Amino acid sequence: MSIHLLGRNTFGDVANTGNLMPIEEAHQLLNEWVPNDRLRLHMKQVAAVMKAWAIEKEQADELTARKWELAGLLHDADWEKYPDDHCRVIVEELERRNIDPEVIHCIASHGPQYFGVEPNNIMDKMIYVFDELSGFIHASALIRPTKYDGMDVKSILKKLKTPSFAAQVNRDDITDAIARINTPLEDIIQFIIDHQKDVQ
Repeated sequence: MSIHLLGRNTFGDVANTGNLMPIEEAHQLLNEWVPNDRLRLHMKQVAAVMKAWAIEKEQADELTARKWELAGLLHDADWEKYPDDHCRVIVEELERRNIDPEVIHCIASHGPQYFGVEPNNIMDKMIYVFDELSGFIHASALIRPTKYDGMDVKSILKKLKTPSFAAQVNRDDITDAIARINTPLEDIIQFIIDHQKDVQ
């Protein structure tokens, strides 16, 4: 991923706290902006894992879980159509729609060294953790005859140490993201396998 510094650290208006678009509307935006089925699936998988983590690990209420889900669903929404302005376009679109600033900041912080925005809270940190790993685990599933069935953490760890496999996945990003949270990499991998395997 190339560097597209956003040049700011604050996003949206605090007056819009709690203002989220319906998830159906977010899917509609994806359908308009993201023709690539594989990229759309990636965003749906990250959304599912984010929502599950919020509910299961953070005991989030419904509104908070929806924030996590929305951030996951839209984090790469501009990547295909606007590669030279990745993140900037979706951030500005969500600001225009008066979306909760925490959602916008979360999206802006999903690649700190690319966009120049540091993950602040646990939602920000987890989208950074899940983004690369989710795609990597899905790539691993695609080459297995049984896909996700029987996939184990050990095989994923082994592939992470093989630079030629899914070479576009930045291992340094994964290491940096994991260092920011208090959960071992092995537990994160298992959580992703469990929660994204059935996403369509």
